[in-house]
Amino acid sequence: MEEEDGLRNRLTRQGEEALGRVAQELLENPLVSGALTRAFEAREKAVQAQEVAMGALNLPSAADLERLTRRLRSVSQRLEGIEEALDRVDDRVESLGSSSAVANRLLAMEADLERIGSKLDRSGAQLEKVESKLDAIDKRVEKVGKGSAKGKAAPARRSARSSSSSGASKPSKAKTT
Repeated sequence: MEEEDGLRNRLTRQGEEALGRVAQELLENPLVSGALTRAFEAREKAVQAQEVAMGALNLPSAADLERLTRRLRSVSQRLEGIEEALDRVDDRVESLGSSSAVANRLLAMEADLERIGSKLDRSGAQLEKVESKLDAIDKRVEKVGKGSAKGKAAPARRSARSSSSSGASKPSKAKTT
């Protein structure tokens, strides 16, 4: 078995060497190299003639098909990029635009604002009641203490309270709640 492998390897190596020498000698031969050069030139002329003939028949050449294939791949890659970007935008819109969640939150905020407004209205009404009671108390104090030191102090207190209740009563309502 070893002798067969050794013999096979030796024959393969000798065959390759012989073919290499023959190819080298053929390429060094001016007649053969000239023939190969003329054959390649003839091939190029045939390809050019084929392209001209196909162009005259309005048929695409292999080069035209290759350019078209490259262009189609480029357009396909761009389209895939656009589709991916559109998917990302769609996902973002879905995450931001869960309109039911946003709408529910807005409704809750509106309800909170209405409750706050009604509390302010009630507080304002209560404040007006308290102010009218204070006015009544001030009048009683004035009647009782006319001419006394207490009676003179009462109008000063009343004037301070009446200036706060004249035009600026709304902000004081908001501050009292």
